Order: sequence, then structure tokens, then C-alpha cells
Amino acid sequence: MPDASAVTAAVLDDMREEGDELDLLVAGLNANEWAAPTPAEGWTVAHQIAHLNWTDEVALVAATEPDAFSAEVEKALAAPGTFVDEAAEAAVTALTPEALLVEWREGRARLRAALRAAPAGTKLPWYGPPMSVASMATARLMETWAHGQDIADALGVTRKPTARLRHVARIGVRARDYAYFARGLKPPAEQFRVELRTEDGGTAEYGPEDAAQRVTGPLLDFCLLVTQRAHRDDLAVEAVGADAGQWLDIAQAFAGPAGPGRPRKDSR
Repeated sequence: MPDASAVTAAVLDDMREEGDELDLLVAGLNANEWAAPTPAEGWTVAHQIAHLNWTDEVALVAATEPDAFSAEVEKALAAPGTFVDEAAEAAVTALTPEALLVEWREGRARLRAALRAAPAGTKLPWYGPPMSVASMATARLMETWAHGQDIADALGVTRKPTARLRHVARIGVRARDYAYFARGLKPPAEQFRVELRTEDGGTAEYGPEDAAQRVTGPLLDFCLLVTQRAHRDDLAVEAVGADAGQWLDIAQAFAGPAGPGRPRKDSR
């Protein structure tokens, strides 16, 4: 089994690759494409990149000035329903797409360097429980992929699934109980078995093998589900067991309040 430092280094490499892939998608966009609406209501492509840049910046504060991060939490508590939208809108208003792209690139590099330099065992403050460096990198990768999907949908681009989706699936599984808490519900006592088919013919597996309740399907579809980038009815993810079925209706891999999700394709 690889040691913790090797695992963290590998996740940071994948985080970099996820950001670089999205960078390639947006780097050549024209002004109209930057202003294209995405599936997130009120957000253009530029808003999506602005949000990723803002989140990288607050993650950098958490990594380098943990005592100062409490001020970021206070901002969130003061306007829980709007602070994310306000931060994205402020950046889009203040910056041209070209300047926004430069800021995002530089911010990604600063965050990556700070996370690599963090001592082993470091716990970073966040809006929920403190996170390890590997967990923070996984969360940043997940969010980059999810918002990248919004951008791809806006541009009519189909992205090729990568092995990095395993990180997205893992955080989705680990966040199972949080999805219940976010809705004021009590999580099931028993764990589920999750078995996902990868693009290369393998499987990504989570949870006890002998679990009575199970979730199966393509890795990509599960990631779209837990990031709420597609409606369950449009995906080939299946559940065995009533509790597992309920989870698929409410799953979310991200912190914060329960999102509205995406409508079914036939209802758009």
C-alpha cells in the first residue's frame, strides 16, 4: 500500500491535470462563448471559471493562513444563499475573460504549490469539517470537473471520461451521509456497496462486498449524478434496496445546501 505522501502527490497531479484539461477547453473561446449561458441558472462560462478561481483562492487562504480563514466562514454565514454567486459576479464584472483566465491559472499554481508544501498530517479548515491535503485536492478536482461539465454542456462539447473520475466517485460515496444531513434526514445505519464500470472495462468499487444494498452503473454516470450534473432518470445508475434508491435521489458530492439538480431531458 502506498504511503500517505505518495497518495497525496498522486491526487495533486490529477488535480493539476483536471485543471489543465479545462484550461484547454476555454483558452481559445471568443467573447460570445465566454458569455454563453451554462446549465447553472444565471451563470455564463465566465461565471464558472470565476467561481473556480474564487474557490482556489479561499482554499489557498485555508492552506497558508488557517487563522484568517475564519473571516471567509463569517462571510458565508452572513449571506449563505448568495455569497458564492456574488463572488462569481464580482469577478466577471471586474475582469475581462483574458484577465480572468490569467488569474485562474496563477491561482491554480499557487494552490497546488501550497498543498504540496503542507506538512504531513496537516488539517485544513473549510466550510465543513477540516480536511486533509489529499481531501482538499480531491474536492478541488471534483469541483473543477463538475463546473467543467457545465462549460462543456454550454459549448456542446463531449468530454472523454478519464481515470480521474475515480476521485469524483470516491468523494461522492464518502459524502453519502452528508447528503442526508443537508436535507434534515437521518442516514441509513448500513453501508452500501457501490460498483462502477470504468471506460477501460475495469471497475471502481466502494463499500463492503457483502452489503445487502447496492449501487451499480457506469463510473461517468455516477459522477454526473453525485455532482448533480444530470437527472437520475437520464443515467444508467441502478440501486438495489430502498435506502440505496433514496440516496440516488439526493446524492451530492459537494458541501453546502442541497442543490436543485438538473431537470430530466424530456422536461427541458
